[in-house]
Amino acid sequence: MEASRYKSILSRGSLATAVLFLSGCNSALLDPKGAIGVQAKELIITALLLMLIVVIPVILMTVYFAYRYRATNTTDEEYAPEWAHSTKIEVVVWTVPLIIIAILATITWHSTHEMEPSKPLVSDVEPMTIEVVALDWKWLFIYPDHQIATVNYVAFPKDVPVKFKLTSDNIMNAFFIPRLGSQIYAMPGMVTKLNLIANHEGDFRGFASNYSGEGFSQMKFTATALPDRAAFLNWVQEVKASPDRIEDWEQYSALAEPSIAAPVTLFSSVPPFLFTDVVTQHPGSMNCLPENQG
Repeated sequence: MEASRYKSILSRGSLATAVLFLSGCNSALLDPKGAIGVQAKELIITALLLMLIVVIPVILMTVYFAYRYRATNTTDEEYAPEWAHSTKIEVVVWTVPLIIIAILATITWHSTHEMEPSKPLVSDVEPMTIEVVALDWKWLFIYPDHQIATVNYVAFPKDVPVKFKLTSDNIMNAFFIPRLGSQIYAMPGMVTKLNLIANHEGDFRGFASNYSGEGFSQMKFTATALPDRAAFLNWVQEVKASPDRIEDWEQYSALAEPSIAAPVTLFSSVPPFLFTDVVTQHPGSMNCLPENQG
């Protein structure tokens, strides 16, 4: 009975492991579509391989010791009940992990500075700016150069650096497009910056990755990388043809009212300083830094 019970547990565990690995084949973090995402993938894989230097030998030794010292083993194995210390073992057990930790620390320090979200991307192409406001429970994207805005949908040309400026209307949240790279927080009264680039055209899932209340799980959006600037400008003209507008603060306040699973909405015009007004509505707010400091 015991043997069959263990076989059942082992088979279920193997099935769960297989499902887990198969479900990870299309993991967004391991299938990046932008330069920052590629760097993050390389960092994840490097850290994993370094940690496996410890994990794999431990697993193999566990199986080996369990087999060698099993109760049914009738061979003559050394029995040392008074054994308590081995300098050689202590050196290996402590030195190898310390070396790995030192390597990981060096890699993390270097990559943290290289992938700093507010650091502009090196590119020959002029970057574009998109302002992002986290609302309850939806995302407002403002295009200051075109005086348009969208809800739960953002578009930009591929191979063009995008500088996102983010804030929140009333509660801290987090902005994340897994296939493009870094996550960053959006906070009321503050402006954070995130630089991303898409090197492939297509639709990418974005969402809020910080719990913010009832509608948190439905706070999702689509990020579309268009083939080129011409396609992007055509899309801008489509938005400008929309009958919906944000003409004043009252209309913005109505939009900011809590709603769950809000549909994609296109606004053909917005007030010139709407993003700044959202930031400075909170006492003691920190407005945008000048461009040469951001």
